[in-house]
Amino acid sequence: MRSKGTSMDSKRGVEEIPTATEHSNTGEQDEDHGYGTFLQPDGDEDTAQALFSHGEVHEPIDPEKEKKLVRKIDLRILPYLAVCYCFFYIDKTTLQYAAIFGLEKDLHLHGTQYNWLSAVFYFGFLAWAFPTNFLLQKLPVGRYLGSQIALWGFFLMWQAACTNFGSLATLRILGGAAEACSDPAFMLITSMWYTRRQQPIRIGLWYTANGLGIAGGGLLGYAIGHIEGSIPSWKYEFLFIGALCTFWGIVMFLVLPDSPVSARFLSEDERRMAVDRLREDQTGIENKKLKLYQVSEAFRDYKVYIFFLLGVFANIPNGGISNFGTVITHGFNFSILHTTLLQIPYGVIISISILTCVFINDRIPPNNRCYMVAAFMLPNIAGTIGLYTVPHDQKIARLMCYYLTGPYNASFVLILSLQIGNVAGHTKKVVTNAVLFLGYCIGNIAGPFFFKKSQSPTFSLGIAAMIFCHCAELITVLVLRNLLAWENRKRDKLQEGIERDLDSTAFADMTDRENLNFRYVY
Repeated sequence: MRSKGTSMDSKRGVEEIPTATEHSNTGEQDEDHGYGTFLQPDGDEDTAQALFSHGEVHEPIDPEKEKKLVRKIDLRILPYLAVCYCFFYIDKTTLQYAAIFGLEKDLHLHGTQYNWLSAVFYFGFLAWAFPTNFLLQKLPVGRYLGSQIALWGFFLMWQAACTNFGSLATLRILGGAAEACSDPAFMLITSMWYTRRQQPIRIGLWYTANGLGIAGGGLLGYAIGHIEGSIPSWKYEFLFIGALCTFWGIVMFLVLPDSPVSARFLSEDERRMAVDRLREDQTGIENKKLKLYQVSEAFRDYKVYIFFLLGVFANIPNGGISNFGTVITHGFNFSILHTTLLQIPYGVIISISILTCVFINDRIPPNNRCYMVAAFMLPNIAGTIGLYTVPHDQKIARLMCYYLTGPYNASFVLILSLQIGNVAGHTKKVVTNAVLFLGYCIGNIAGPFFFKKSQSPTFSLGIAAMIFCHCAELITVLVLRNLLAWENRKRDKLQEGIERDLDSTAFADMTDRENLNFRYVY
């Protein structure tokens, strides 16, 4: 139930829950139930509070006005994120296309140097993961994101000038550091603008550009492969795609709004409605103050480590396929140019899988996301087992098995929605985002090294690693579901017979652990 709004100094809707005066906002928990509910000191609340008067009564939102507002937000936010995400995945294909167009020969790469070029990108990502997430909290999100994308595009163009392994590795490390803010920023933006129910579809819509990027990368690779210029074909890959990324970063810097609280394309009433519709979620909008107790709480929360493991398990396969996918398909005895074209259906399958997954999830009863993750892992398990077992001379069958490895992207979309939907407190969100993407980096660093050149083009060890990781991811997400359901049952029991005062805690920048009104989605 929802009660009328109360002031930030009213009681929390659960009798005898300790307040800030008893715990001084240190994160101390009630010894009876393990939760604490706190009042934030002045200035510590969510930025959304600036839109509401002290003690203002919350009124219901007109559904038709809300639909119109959501459409307006969709048109202003999603296209910019989707185009940007498309470039991210076109960028991730540049190295593999450069490899089949002669990069290894021109730069005199040998041994595992190509594997290291795949991995060092994520060393930069890994090193800058926490600093960039804290900068996302302190700085305007849209402008910081745009500046980093433009910088990343610049580093990508510069890679065309490389003449040896060392120079290319250095630029890939710098590019990884610049891209480190991308996924966390997209997740923060999605959590600011959309309710938890709406988040999976919106993440799916911008993440679908992943598949379009792979398909677009195939088309670009095919076109670039026909260029007969004064420089090697692989250099055009870096120059053209880097220039597009730099341009789009400048566009995002200029036009992407930083927050619904300050969005200039919305009227004052629309900004209030954009924020007010997130009240029930209890996740807040934004807080620019770094709170050390929320950092500490994040590292004491088992969910953070589960999301880290999911990041690792999901991205060891990704690190392998994204860098060796064209090598695998080229090993089916297709020509180099036909190999680039065969990535187009793979990208289309990824996009269709993501859209199918998020739209089914939206239409089934709530709290079935983890089951949907598991369901969309099954084609990947079947496809990787097929790549491991189908004889090498059955190239069409092996190609079909390769295409079945695409739907893991749909599962990862819902994992991202589980992460942003189950963490509250802005600093805690930032830390959890960083930890998940540490797992993402470690997976992408490790993935290429399971694909040994001596085993090309079958890569039996790499495929076996993919099978193991897909199975481990499926088991881990089902464990997470049971733990979150158990947490909700505990909270329901504690608040049995009590009217929950959601308004008083909605924008207090409280963590999910502090706020007994918070309920997990699974």
